[in-house]
Amino acid sequence: MTTTAMPLHPGTEVLARPFRLLSLKKLPELASETRRVSSELLLKGARELVIQHQGNEYHLRLTRNDKLILTK
Repeated sequence: MTTTAMPLHPGTEVLARPFRLLSLKKLPELASETRRVSSELLLKGARELVIQHQGNEYHLRLTRNDKLILTK
């Protein structure tokens, strides 16, 4: 087997080592830990809920078409 060196175009970066893609899927043992909460339980009859997260407020709103919208 022979190896041929090919010149790189200017501006082309070379990786120092190979990389591998990691899966973004949850592992089966972690998937069972995901909590599920019904929107009815969260909203308790209201049309809007304010969620505080890291000093920011997020608004979870129930639309006229019974869809949920989360805005900052």
